Amino acid sequence: MTKAKISRLYLIPILSKAMDILELLETEKKALTLEDIFQRVNISKTSVYRILKTFVHRGYLAQSQDGRYRAAARPKKVRFGFASQSASMPFSEAVTASLRSAATNSGIELVVIDNKYDPEVALRNAEEFVGKGVDLVIEFQIDEHVAPLIGHTLSSAGIPLIAIDIPHPHATYFGVDNFQVGFEAGELLAQHAIDRWKGKPDWIVGLDIAEAGSFVQSRITGVFQGVRSRLPHISSDRLMRLEGGGLRQRSYQVTAAFLRNHKKQRILIAAATDTSVLGALQAVREAGAEKNVAAVGQDCIPEVLEEMRSGGDCLIGSVSHEAHTYGPRLIQLGLAMLRGSAVPPYNFVHHKLVTPASLK
Repeated sequence: MTKAKISRLYLIPILSKAMDILELLETEKKALTLEDIFQRVNISKTSVYRILKTFVHRGYLAQSQDGRYRAAARPKKVRFGFASQSASMPFSEAVTASLRSAATNSGIELVVIDNKYDPEVALRNAEEFVGKGVDLVIEFQIDEHVAPLIGHTLSSAGIPLIAIDIPHPHATYFGVDNFQVGFEAGELLAQHAIDRWKGKPDWIVGLDIAEAGSFVQSRITGVFQGVRSRLPHISSDRLMRLEGGGLRQRSYQVTAAFLRNHKKQRILIAAATDTSVLGALQAVREAGAEKNVAAVGQDCIPEVLEEMRSGGDCLIGSVSHEAHTYGPRLIQLGLAMLRGSAVPPYNFVHHKLVTPASLK
């Protein structure tokens, strides 16, 4: 066959060589050394070594203590179930994308089901994972009341569970340090009040998520503590929790009602999520209160980043939970659990405060 005809096959040379090595070891009756294999394939020794190590890592080859390689029985592909919070929520979708990529890179089959921000759907999805016989479940749902039922369902089936952001019984926690991310948001709000209002805000409002329970509510607790660390004169009756539910429309409604009753007052707003803070911003603009309000969110979703880049004065920051890092760490944590390794009960992700200035 001519070179022109070969090129039209669209072959990947290094992949073909890797398959040659795998097929060689599958047909051999004995284990081979790196030198044995190198002598029988037309490829550099460095490439042979890296190919062998990759196949060992993925379970296609085994390496004995004397360094020889042999074909291994093909391992059963590991299946993780992932119950996403909601396909309509940007942060949830960012976590899903990160997890899909990491699962593909690790050779893990990922079964994704949408919880639709609904506790009853989340419980049905847990039951579906049991029926599918997945090896491990990663749960991302917001309601603390259904968490025990989900934990019990999976534990009874012998399926290990990782819970994102909301602790579940029988689960290993993975997510942010809620109090700390709130505290840093509060410090930022307090500094704004110092710089713009001589340290004299009238109200500090937290848009909370009551159904998520005290663990997630500690974000707003952290906000209040962060504000008072810089503004110790703020009395507790100036701290107001409103129920935003982590949702845009609900947050818009409760913020609009608050603004109607507190016109021309200086208000610091901290939302438990960016989706919630966007609802609050809509209410602030409709009330024409931009100069008297400063807001901070959580998650750094694209719409919030664009809002900060636009140069508006009202949204002064958001805490990034670094969603792109979730996938690799979740896969690593899940595999460690399946191997029986000891893992921490709480696994906190990295976070960073993002402001309009830091985006320039």
